[in-house]
Amino acid sequence: MKLAAAVTMLAVAVLLVSERRESRAGVWISKPLASLGFIVTAWLAGAQHSAYGRWLLVALVLCAVGDVLLIPQRSTRAFLLGVAGFALAHGAYARAFVVRGVALPASAATAALMAVVVLATLRWLRDIPADMRVPVRVYMAVIAIMVAAAAGTSAARSDPRFVLGAAAFAISDLSVARERFVRPGFVNLVWGLPLYYAAQLWLAFTAA
Repeated sequence: MKLAAAVTMLAVAVLLVSERRESRAGVWISKPLASLGFIVTAWLAGAQHSAYGRWLLVALVLCAVGDVLLIPQRSTRAFLLGVAGFALAHGAYARAFVVRGVALPASAATAALMAVVVLATLRWLRDIPADMRVPVRVYMAVIAIMVAAAAGTSAARSDPRFVLGAAAFAISDLSVARERFVRPGFVNLVWGLPLYYAAQLWLAFTAA
């Protein structure tokens, strides 16, 4: 389990170097490998043996699909398919948290907070192309639901891992949004990619 996680983090390091050097071959090799690592981590943690774990695996596989779809840099269609993949992943995570058990007051309070965050983020992303506005808004709504569900699970089980992993995943999405809609640059990848993969590994370990 720890070895699989180490493979993911090593692949992320190679991915960053590949992005910096603009090596598309390096990206195509390292990114899927990094994503495979968090799936294997969850499997070795025993995710397949519980309803929560199985939904977790579904979410992680969908994240891996989204990762691959986001590799092409100039394809709007691939980007939108990647967004759809990640939206489904967030939905699967939310389902996993509900299966694990949620405290509704904590989820409701977090949902209210996330509504404010979503509105603030939409103001920040005011220059989204017209053909992407609806997908981005739906995606952000699903993220809010996922984080709220995670907060409910953390409260119900007195375990902060769920909401911390979900929040880290949500925050990492801001780097993708900044790269795509605000100011492209390697700096977005420097913090966004490690945070994203750390979040997936963090959540994968909750299957243990």
